[in-house]
Amino acid sequence: MRFLRALLDRQARHFEKGGRLERLYPLWEAQDTFLYTPGDVTRVAPHVRDALDMKRLMITVVIALAGCIYMALYNTGYQANLAIAAGAAPLDLWQTRAMESMGLPFTPDDLWACLVHGALYFVPVLIVTFAVGGAWEVLFSVVRGHEVNEGLLVTGMLFPLILPATAPLWQVALGISFGVVVGKEIFGGTGMNVLNPALTARAFLFFAYPAEMSGDAVWIAAGTAPDGVSGATALARATEGGLTGVTEMLDPWQAFIGVMPGSMGETSALACLAGAVVLIATGIGSWRIMASVAVGTLATALFLNAVGSATNPFFEVTPLWHVLLGGWAFGTVYMATDPVSGPSTPSGHYPYGFLIGCLVVLIRVVNPAYPEGMMLAILFMNLFAPLIDYVVVQANVRRRRARHAR
Repeated sequence: MRFLRALLDRQARHFEKGGRLERLYPLWEAQDTFLYTPGDVTRVAPHVRDALDMKRLMITVVIALAGCIYMALYNTGYQANLAIAAGAAPLDLWQTRAMESMGLPFTPDDLWACLVHGALYFVPVLIVTFAVGGAWEVLFSVVRGHEVNEGLLVTGMLFPLILPATAPLWQVALGISFGVVVGKEIFGGTGMNVLNPALTARAFLFFAYPAEMSGDAVWIAAGTAPDGVSGATALARATEGGLTGVTEMLDPWQAFIGVMPGSMGETSALACLAGAVVLIATGIGSWRIMASVAVGTLATALFLNAVGSATNPFFEVTPLWHVLLGGWAFGTVYMATDPVSGPSTPSGHYPYGFLIGCLVVLIRVVNPAYPEGMMLAILFMNLFAPLIDYVVVQANVRRRRARHAR
């Protein structure tokens, strides 16, 4: 590794100030600090030493996503193989050739076949996300003359996981462009954004192209009619048939594991729970927000269960199913805990998470046109995070003034 370090040091002069490639310094700095820790040190006090820098923080979040990435591969391939076995979803030509070249059977219970088949859907979306999103990051860094931010490392992993398996690649490119440029860069880049960039990108695609995101064109694999059913995920079944519609489709254990139709990486509550343990243990994810979301969901769902409705069967869906279905677990662990778009005060985490939990249930139950409410609940509360911080800070100021007066 000394040879590599010496090679990088020799080439650095071309990218530093006065070098012929000075404008490309952000690209140089990005790869250099990715391979090694920065060589610069603080020259003036205070000197704060911490092993957790921005890159390590982002990599830790990616590690916490490992279970969800695994389920994105396995469950996507499993649902696709189920559909093929039922004659509902023939493979595209390139997928057929790729599977046949490896001699893999199209059997739903073959682990390797499921992983490889799922990768044929997931990996192209991942590549397009990082290629297009990375290009925007580099462009803004070069124009502004600052370092390439590490935020895309997490955004680029989150965005494919919250997309349906058959999202067109051109829509993936358009969505991540909107998320990076409008959701983050126009506010100043990583650390300055008001909204979560990955959710901003997903919301843009949902409202711009609802057919591909939630309508007839959405691939939901088997478990439905032979020709597929529009939006027949478990949440859609809840909208149509309440608790009975959900339990007829799957049992709680299936939902907890994540073996059900849905967006590629957000179906498994088990994988999200494992990620929550990693984020809380490393101090990166706020347990206050996660717990508050759970309490808000529980309270609101129980209240609606008690109120009941003669016309809306979703009122009878219990808190357990709200937690297991859709993107609740994924949003609670990875999206709501975003330290940039959420409150910065620990006390503010409690109302922030509680209101997200309340809103996700209300959006799911009261609005039959949109059975999944986690994305909108988090984005809505992102807008109120500065207000929550302001109220908390002002309350602290008033308490300190009162103590000082005594």
